[in-house]
Amino acid sequence: MKILFVEDDDAIALGLIYSLEKEGYQITHYKTQKEAINALSEQSFDLLLLDVGLPDGNGYEICRYAKSKQEVPVIFLTAMDDEVNIVMGLDIGGDDYITKPFRIKELQSRIRSVMRRYQKQEDDGIAKIRDIIINTKTGKVYKNNTEILLTALEYRLLLVFLNHQGQILSRSQILEGIWDVAGNYVNDNTLSVYIKRLREKLEDDPGDPLIIVTVRGLGYRMEKNNVA
Repeated sequence: MKILFVEDDDAIALGLIYSLEKEGYQITHYKTQKEAINALSEQSFDLLLLDVGLPDGNGYEICRYAKSKQEVPVIFLTAMDDEVNIVMGLDIGGDDYITKPFRIKELQSRIRSVMRRYQKQEDDGIAKIRDIIINTKTGKVYKNNTEILLTALEYRLLLVFLNHQGQILSRSQILEGIWDVAGNYVNDNTLSVYIKRLREKLEDDPGDPLIIVTVRGLGYRMEKNNVA
């Protein structure tokens, strides 16, 4: 598996490259935003590991550029662990977020989890819930045959519900589905906001939802309904 790794700290980079190459990953390492974007313009990668703070920019811009070229998983590596930066990184298309310092075993676990999620999306076809059509191969969602524009985080939230149709999901289960072990960074209010936004885009009447319903005291459930 080819990984584009962007990190300007040599000490961190050398140790991480050594450990990941021992696991069989093929690592291409750059220190700057410019080098990384140039590489992405010429070749494709299976995963991006991006430091947020770089000498000539940031990992967010690399992520935006990469996502405009192909649907590739992105994990951010950074010393900034406040919620604003986490939500920003996820909103622009990041798939996970790990703060420094971290254990290599944890990073390897995150990589495997993100790649499993992408593989599952590739294996799925088209799902229909009432008047909503979800094409997991293209990452596009339609309501009454009109495309709905979702943020990356909203889309992942929808996939969590889609993969557990008919099941009651607790708030902690939903967070784990979106951010894996990074779910503890997001509080209940943040989750409530994203569920509200998703309902506003999917439901005919967000105040009386029929697709993503609240199960009082337990969590949420996506109705298992394939009839429009």
